[in-house]
Amino acid sequence: MSAKPILILQMQRMGDLILSFPLFLWLQREHPGHPIWVVGEPRFYEALLPVSPAATYFPWTATEQIRQTAFTLCVNLSHERAAAALAGEVRAERRVGPVQSTSGVRRIHGPWHLYRAGLVHANRHNRFHWADLNALDCVPLSRIAATRWPEPRTCLGDRRRIGLFLGASEPAKRPTPRFWADLARELLHRDLRPILLGGPAERDMAAKVQKQIGHSVLNLADRLTLAQLADLGQSLELLVTPDTGPMHLAAWTGLRVLNLSLGPVNPWETGPYQPGHHVLQARISCAGCWGCTHPKHPGAHHEARHATHRCHDHFLPRRVAQLVHALADPDGRGEARPRTANGNLFLSAKTPQGLYRLNRLLPESATRSSRNMLDEFWSMFWGSSFGLWERDKPLAAWTDLTRAFPDLAETFIRFLFGFHRKLRQASDETFWSQGPPMLRPLYSQAHLILQNDDFSWKSERQILTMTEELLRIVAGEKNL
Repeated sequence: MSAKPILILQMQRMGDLILSFPLFLWLQREHPGHPIWVVGEPRFYEALLPVSPAATYFPWTATEQIRQTAFTLCVNLSHERAAAALAGEVRAERRVGPVQSTSGVRRIHGPWHLYRAGLVHANRHNRFHWADLNALDCVPLSRIAATRWPEPRTCLGDRRRIGLFLGASEPAKRPTPRFWADLARELLHRDLRPILLGGPAERDMAAKVQKQIGHSVLNLADRLTLAQLADLGQSLELLVTPDTGPMHLAAWTGLRVLNLSLGPVNPWETGPYQPGHHVLQARISCAGCWGCTHPKHPGAHHEARHATHRCHDHFLPRRVAQLVHALADPDGRGEARPRTANGNLFLSAKTPQGLYRLNRLLPESATRSSRNMLDEFWSMFWGSSFGLWERDKPLAAWTDLTRAFPDLAETFIRFLFGFHRKLRQASDETFWSQGPPMLRPLYSQAHLILQNDDFSWKSERQILTMTEELLRIVAGEKNL
């Protein structure tokens, strides 16, 4: 008799499905012999079958066999109500993620899935990647850490073919046509060969970009299937792309990526997951937002003057082309020292624990900011709270923060002491947003934990225990 299958519900977009591929692999290794079944959107998974890990896919419209099968594990990676309802209907020994009972009550199972749900509009200090968060409730950290991803391909052929993927899921997440046209001209000036790429949604934009370039460039927008795009990637030196599904396809299939991370995206959450890819992000305080709340800067640079968001102004075609030239010519025949204007250049990597990390490459002289150190502290605290490591890691991160920014640490402690009084207002729907930004992770998680258990005594005690642990850690430096 064959082993019970594992069910994964992935109702989201193409990029989300590709970021689920590592989970498929880890579950196969953790549960050998248990088939992986995936319920998803046919328009996405059918195109990705040639590059997907071994799995049996089912459309959302044909789940009768799913309901009749017993599973060893059900992992719901979707936030759709239909997915939560299906997760509640199937027979599974264990469930992870949103689950809706037959009576209509919806719960989120697993601390890491609950943590991710709490990041909505409150992700400023998050440093956990979506691909890792998919797995942390059901895959041991040791399994994740043992994974060795291949380095992306480099030094192919004449090194001149550069893919430009033009689109993203929304305009705020992609550069303007003017930017792409200017970038293509700059690349041509450096004897590189840009190729315009995109799906059906980018066809008109690609035609506009091609016309603005004023030179003959290859336009393959809306002319390739995803499988053909992956094949084309075998001959490209680099793909320049916003945060979009084809970016994750490129990283998964070994094509080196330069991710232009602009608009309401956080590269720590959805950047190219495999090590060895580059991410360029504006060096402004609101970078990595969940949704833009800042008006357009009135003094935009002429190269980006048609942009609609402040962060777009920091992506200048000439500087990006300089960076592309340097990446395409690692032996140094290109421009000696690429500058990134007001941007930060990162390289995707792994922490010693095996989780996703972005290592800063440029500017080389940049010192760690208070935000970066708060990011590190909160990630260490949540990892300790959910059992990934011991409390020495958040304690060390807090010690570093206190020594570098003592006034900020004092303010943090003062606000933390006021949290218990604020907790009385937790029934207010806006409670998660009432805390100062530096404590927003605590407010958001506490609010969701309480809501997830109907403000029970058990959930209140969990919040108090979590807050007491946080106080013990900060008291290690302040002798409270």
